[in-house]
Amino acid sequence: MGGGLLPKVLMGGLGLYLIISVVLGMFWSSEPETFDVAPAAAVRASAEGHKVVVGSTTTATLIILAETILDKPGGYIHNDIFPPGIWLDNMSSWEFGVLVQVRDLARALRKDLSRVQSQSTEDPDLAIAEPQFNFDSRSWAIPSTEREYRRGIAALNRYLGRLSDDNKQDAQFYARADNLRNWLSDIENRLGSLSQRLSESVGRNQLDMGLAGDPSAQQSTATTKLIVKKTPWLEIDNIFYEARGTTWALIHILKAIEVDFDKVLRDKNALVSLKQIIIELEATQETVWSPMILNGSGFGMTANHSITMTSYISRANAAIIELRNLLQQG
Repeated sequence: MGGGLLPKVLMGGLGLYLIISVVLGMFWSSEPETFDVAPAAAVRASAEGHKVVVGSTTTATLIILAETILDKPGGYIHNDIFPPGIWLDNMSSWEFGVLVQVRDLARALRKDLSRVQSQSTEDPDLAIAEPQFNFDSRSWAIPSTEREYRRGIAALNRYLGRLSDDNKQDAQFYARADNLRNWLSDIENRLGSLSQRLSESVGRNQLDMGLAGDPSAQQSTATTKLIVKKTPWLEIDNIFYEARGTTWALIHILKAIEVDFDKVLRDKNALVSLKQIIIELEATQETVWSPMILNGSGFGMTANHSITMTSYISRANAAIIELRNLLQQG
C-alpha cells in the first residue's frame, strides 16, 4: 500500500506542476502594452530629481525597453531551462527582437550620439552599458543574463542622471542629423534582414547577389548562382515574433527620436517622414486572432502572417531610406 503511494504522489505533483505551468505560460505569453515615451521619461526624471533635457527621452526609453524584457510577467525567459519558460519560444523570440534594438541603440549612444566626433572620448558609463547588453542572451547562471543586463541598465541610469546635471557637463547627447543618419543606417539593415527572413516562409528562389555584378570583385568561397531559401516549419513563428518584438521596440525609440530630434527633423522637413515610419510599424502590432501563425502560400485560401508582416516592415524600411536622404540634404 505504502509502496504504491509514493508514485501516485509524485505523479500527482508532476501533473499539478504541468497544469500550473500551462496557466502561467498563457499569462507569460502576453506581449507588453505600448507606453507613451515623453510622459514616461518625465516621470522617471521627476522621480530621480532630474530635469528633462535633449537626449533624456531617448535614453529613458532605452532604459524602459531593457527593463521591460526583464520585469514583464514571467520575467526574462529567453534563458529559461524549465517549464513553462522553455516552452514559450514565441515570447523568447519577441524578447530577442527587443534586445537587438536595445543593443543597437546602446551602441549608437556610445559611438555617435554622446560624442562630438570620432576623435572625442567616449562616455564612461556608456562604455560599460553597451557591452553588458551584448552579454550572452541565453546564459542561465554564473553569471546570469539578467544580472549582466541590470548592470547595463544601472550604467544607463548614471548617464541619464549626469546628462541633466548642470554641474556635470561631461555627459552629452548630440541631436545632430549625421548622428541620426548613422543609427537609421543600422535600422535599415536590420529591417532589410527581417523582411528577407520573413519572406522566406514560403520559399524563394534567389540569385546570388554577393558580388553585385562587379567583374573585379571576389568572395571567399564559390556559391551557386541560384539559391533556394525556405524557413524551416518550426522556425516560422519564431521569426514572426522576433519581428514583432523588433518593431515594438522601434516604435518607442522612433517616438523618442521625434522628441529629442524635433528641431533637426523640422529643419530638414523630415518630421512627416518619421511619423509615417511609425504608422507603418504600428500596423505590425495588430492583434493576431489566429491561434497559430499561418503560412499560406501564394494567392491561396489561407493567410500568410509572415508575408503580411513583411509588407509593413518593407514599407517602413523604404520610408527610412527616404528619411536618411532628407537628413543628408543641407
